Amino acid sequence: MRVIAGSARSLPLKTVPGLCTRPTTDRTKETLFNILMPDLPSARFLDLFAGSGGIGIEALSRGASYACFAERDRKACACIRENLAFTRLADRAEVLESDVIAAIGTLERRGTGPFDIVFMDPPYREGLEQAVLERLHGSPLVTDRTLLVFEASIDTDISFAEGAGYRILRDKRYKTNRHVFLEAGKG
Repeated sequence: MRVIAGSARSLPLKTVPGLCTRPTTDRTKETLFNILMPDLPSARFLDLFAGSGGIGIEALSRGASYACFAERDRKACACIRENLAFTRLADRAEVLESDVIAAIGTLERRGTGPFDIVFMDPPYREGLEQAVLERLHGSPLVTDRTLLVFEASIDTDISFAEGAGYRILRDKRYKTNRHVFLEAGKG
């Protein structure tokens, strides 16, 4: 895995050994960031279920002003910190070693303010994207201008999104997975 573009272009990133994370392929990441690029300059980026941090680091490399990574696995958090130090992006980042729902609460209590882009890549087929979107609905971390994106398996039913207060902007499908782009407050 590597950073594709921006200030840290071509730098290799460490991944967490084993099966606890599922790094996004370079091709899928490139497609995702081609879609996100207009919204990235100076954006505040929230990377939920961050794994080894590849998505948030790519956002920082391409011009996001700040990225917060939420990940509960200790080894994955250590990997994110190493990757941030190696890419020299740590000064614009924060890593929360926490369950995602608890991390959202922590950020709200701090008065962190809204994020421009929220990305999540939860374990597939566990319904976590729905739980997180429901938790974020009405949160001060999200405004009607926040772009929310989640990665899911290709067969994930996304019909819950509109009932949870979101409008589906785009559903980009790949061979085995998809990225669903949403906006809040329009449901």
